[in-house]
Amino acid sequence: MAKTTKHSKQDDSRELLEALTILEKEKNISKEVLLEAIENSLITACKNHFGKADNVKVEMNPDTCEFHVYAEKTVVEEVEDPVLEISLAEARMRDDTIQPGEIIREEIESKDFGRIATQNAKNVILQKIREEERKVIYDQYYGKSRDVVTGIVQRYVGRNVSINLGKADAILNENEMIRGEHFEPTQRIKVYILDVKATSKGPKILVSRTHPELVKRLFEEEVAEVRDGIVEIRSIAREAGSRTKMAVWSNDPNVDPVGACVGMNGARVNAIVDMLNGEKIDIINWDDNAALLIQNALSPAKVISVIADGEEKTAKVVVPDYQLSLAIGKEGQNARLAARLTGFKIDIKSETQAREAGDFMDYETDYEDVDYDEEYDDGYGDYEDGEYDEYEDGAYEEESYGEDAYEDGEELSSEEFSEETSEASDFPEDGGEPEEEPGTEDDSLDEEEQE
Repeated sequence: MAKTTKHSKQDDSRELLEALTILEKEKNISKEVLLEAIENSLITACKNHFGKADNVKVEMNPDTCEFHVYAEKTVVEEVEDPVLEISLAEARMRDDTIQPGEIIREEIESKDFGRIATQNAKNVILQKIREEERKVIYDQYYGKSRDVVTGIVQRYVGRNVSINLGKADAILNENEMIRGEHFEPTQRIKVYILDVKATSKGPKILVSRTHPELVKRLFEEEVAEVRDGIVEIRSIAREAGSRTKMAVWSNDPNVDPVGACVGMNGARVNAIVDMLNGEKIDIINWDDNAALLIQNALSPAKVISVIADGEEKTAKVVVPDYQLSLAIGKEGQNARLAARLTGFKIDIKSETQAREAGDFMDYETDYEDVDYDEEYDDGYGDYEDGEYDEYEDGAYEEESYGEDAYEDGEELSSEEFSEETSEASDFPEDGGEPEEEPGTEDDSLDEEEQE
């Protein structure tokens, strides 16, 4: 004959404590919240069993999970409501000193509850656990708003993509995808959390692949100097899937901001380019001088002259004739991104156009006849297909084109800007080889050589 093992109340409390400890670890829900849910469920069970629970009190020990349920009843001569009252005779069987009008506590055994009351109590506990679980997940991802996380592509929902972020799913809308980008199930991608909303079914998380801050956060993850605040990303402009321009500044004179972002053999910037499926990234030096900043922003194009109006936020830029298309860029992209990066409305003209419009002072300058295509890189970090310029000793030389012509946004006079050319003959009278090439600052020969 089999023997049945009778569980004591202490055994039940110990099992309850173990269950709550597991829930606390797995669901990240505090034990206090779970104990409160159990307390409410017991009160609900009493209400379902007795019809009311206004006089029911629950006492729980948070350390042992031992609990007691009491019904507080008023001692009366004649009982009208047995749920709220107890007769004087019955009360004096427990305490012969009790008087009418006093309150007596009567313990209620939870095992006496009916099946329906027990099921309702269970549902109350489960509902509270679900609510707390949703709240914990919401708080977790709300704290990651405006940050980058790694997600796993699950499936396409119409034209949107469902992405698993670990404990919750996010939605990548079609208008937040990079144009032409296609994902496969189980593919791991970096996304930027735009917003987290609390709903009855759990948090609704919206993510993006096109936001400019995505590039900034990726550099913070990849570049230690940016993460530590030594190098600052002062401004960023992006056309997702095509090109990004980023202006950086170093708080340490011994740290080159562009070099730090590029990394050894371009490792850092190329890693980010790969995450963005080959999107080009231009990294330039930030300058507090608006004219120099605009000059840098128009890289890789060379600039002759920049006149910037800080109040109106406008700038007039003159470039060599053969650099005009490069300065504007394909479909105006280079100029458009430079304007977003600097916050200035930029008017770009070629040297010839500027002369004809009278916006450019006359001067004589020889330009080398060099072909510049759109993939030209002048050391400010235009990267494509993993190619980049190598810089000696990690230093980036900033070539100045017309820099001396600007002082606080003012254009200097033509006499200060132009180079004086001597009217002396370029060749000696005896027909010998010229000592200097024509077009240098000193084309004249001294008197002894002429003789």
